Amino acid sequence: MITITEKAATKVKEIADAEALHGQGLRLRVVGGGCSGFSYDLYFEDKPTDMDETFECNGVQLFVDPLSYQYLEGTEIDYVEGLHGSGFKFGNPNVKGTCGCGSSFSA
Repeated sequence: MITITEKAATKVKEIADAEALHGQGLRLRVVGGGCSGFSYDLYFEDKPTDMDETFECNGVQLFVDPLSYQYLEGTEIDYVEGLHGSGFKFGNPNVKGTCGCGSSFSA
């Protein structure tokens, strides 16, 4: 299962409101690239495909393709704000290593 914290869900809803994306789910996937081999991709999408794993957490629909799911199972998505900026943070128990900037991972 993949979860999203209340704070992250609130931010997703704020973005959806600002961009007029009501009713869309959040697509989460792993893509090749970055210093460590993989990076996260997060964007709004109308509906899942027939093969997607789907989750609802804190009022947000999440869509994950089967290939990405193997790297994301157990992940918690949070939203953090700090001195160096703000953004979504992925607590992924499958990660074996990350790059120095924290934008990519290896599994």
